[in-house]
Amino acid sequence: MVAFSDKQEALVNVAWEAFKADIPKYSVVFYTSILEKAPAAKNLFSFLANGVDPSNPKLTGHAEKLFGLVRDSAAQLKANGAVVADAALGAVHSQKAVTDAQFLVVKEAFVKTLKEAVGAKWSDELSGAVEVAYDELAAAIKKAY
Repeated sequence: MVAFSDKQEALVNVAWEAFKADIPKYSVVFYTSILEKAPAAKNLFSFLANGVDPSNPKLTGHAEKLFGLVRDSAAQLKANGAVVADAALGAVHSQKAVTDAQFLVVKEAFVKTLKEAVGAKWSDELSGAVEVAYDELAAAIKKAY
C-alpha cells in the first residue's frame, strides 16, 4: 500500500492538464526522448515505423492513453493505496517482452515531457508525485504479466 495524498493527486492532474493542452507537441517530445535513449524501442511501437510524426493519430492516441493511465493511477493510489492494471495491458507488455530498463527509459521520457509541459510550475514535489504514480503503474503492469 502506498500513501498518496490529495495534493499529490492534484499535482499529477496539473501535469495531465498541461500535457493535454498540446497532445501532438508533447507526444513528439515523449517519443523523441524515448528514441534518443533507446533507438531499438522503435520496434516496440508499430506507429513509429515512419518516425515520430505528430499528425499520426496512433502516436498521439497512444501517448494520450499512457499519460491518462498515469493520471488514473494517481487516482487509484489516492483512493485505494494501490494500482491495478488491466490484464490485457500486462499481456501486451509481456508479449513485447518489455524489460525493467525499458520501463525506466519510458519513465525518464515521461518526466521530461511533463516537465516541459508544466514549465515554471514544475517542482520536486510534482516530479515526485508523477514518478510514484508512474512507478506504481509500471509495477501493476508487470504484476499483470
